[in-house]
Amino acid sequence: MQRNPVGWFEIYVQDMPRAQAFYEAVLAVKLEPLPAPEIEMHTFPMNPDLPGAPGALVKMEGVPSGSGGTLVYFSCVDCAVEAGRVEAAGGQVFKPKFSVGEYGFIALATDTEGNMFGMHSQQ
Repeated sequence: MQRNPVGWFEIYVQDMPRAQAFYEAVLAVKLEPLPAPEIEMHTFPMNPDLPGAPGALVKMEGVPSGSGGTLVYFSCVDCAVEAGRVEAAGGQVFKPKFSVGEYGFIALATDTEGNMFGMHSQQ
C-alpha cells in the first residue's frame, strides 16, 4: 500500500444539529454540510495538503450512534474489490459498494469481532 491505511472517519449521530453544536463548541471549529445521497453529513475542517485523516458527523438510517458509533474507512482503489473479500475472511458485508456522489464510493462491512468498518474509493 502506497498511502496511510486510514483515509476517512465518521462519527454517527441521531440528532445532527445537537451533535454539530457540540463538536463546534468543544473543538472551536465550523462543520460544513457535505452533500451526499442517502446520508446527512457535516465535515470537520479539512485540507488535503495537511497530514491526518479527514472526517464527518453522519446521520444514516439504520446506523445507531453510541457504542461502536465511530467508523474507520480504509482507502482502496475500488472498494468493491475489498468488500468482495470480506465474507471469505469471516466477516459480513453490511452495505455493498454505493455512491457518495462526487466523493466516490463506499462499502460497509463487519469484521470477525463485530466491529463495523468502511472502505472508500474514487472508482
